[in-house]
Amino acid sequence: MNAGSSGDRLLFHLSDIHFGLADERALEWVVSEIERCRPDAVAITGDLTMRARHREFDAACRWISALDVPVTVEVGNHDMPYFNPIERFVSPYRRFRAIEDVVEREIDLPGVAIVPLKTAARAQWRLNWSKGWITSAALGECLRAIDALPAGTRAIVACHHPLVEVGTRGTALTRGGDNALAELAKRDVLAVMSGHVHDAFDLRKDTPNGPVRMIGAGTLSQRLRSTPPSFNELHFSGGEIRVVVRNLEHVPSEDMMIPDVPENALPPREPGEPVAPVGRVPAEDPPVH
Repeated sequence: MNAGSSGDRLLFHLSDIHFGLADERALEWVVSEIERCRPDAVAITGDLTMRARHREFDAACRWISALDVPVTVEVGNHDMPYFNPIERFVSPYRRFRAIEDVVEREIDLPGVAIVPLKTAARAQWRLNWSKGWITSAALGECLRAIDALPAGTRAIVACHHPLVEVGTRGTALTRGGDNALAELAKRDVLAVMSGHVHDAFDLRKDTPNGPVRMIGAGTLSQRLRSTPPSFNELHFSGGEIRVVVRNLEHVPSEDMMIPDVPENALPPREPGEPVAPVGRVPAEDPPVH
């Protein structure tokens, strides 16, 4: 399918690039694919950097600014200032200033719109701040944007954390996720795109108001979980989405997807943790800094 032909749309869904520990070969390949395929839009669902260092943001902003297509960027937990708590609380988005016009940007295309939903928080009432939290203000802003779309336009919601509260070990992966999914189901959204866990997935989550499709992208970094570096192609046609997991090793999409959402992006070490069929689990845990 060619982007923009016959009312069809081609979207690229990237996530967890982690400049500072990015896979440079994968990034060069992604740029070449963007130039070749000319997608209608690129959605990057967070974690541009490893630890929000200035040099990591400089590299991320240069890379994104060079993409000659519409781009929207979500903020991930790794993008919040890590070594400067004052900046984290007072001005957490300051290091995005070179690309501030694309951060949490809505992209409107004929028949479909990408609508942002903020899930990364500068602080939470729990010790693990890497997990997601959807505030009532963030959800309200997202829902108002969806409600304002023209008749006949379907929404794809973009966020960093999967909207999962149960089924993970320990505390909820994303607080407020169940409520958000239920509200999005009322509005018949096409899908919720996310990242965070470094493996791709394409799942349906039941809510009191009907099912919601959740689409996760893998990583373009060296921090692998159970699959090689990848990104998602989303083909929108006739009101439906088809997902293709693109990777340099040409592993089929179905072998690149995990069957459930894990608690985090660490390689699976315990029985029962979701693993993609390709089974590319690293022997050692990747660095976290």
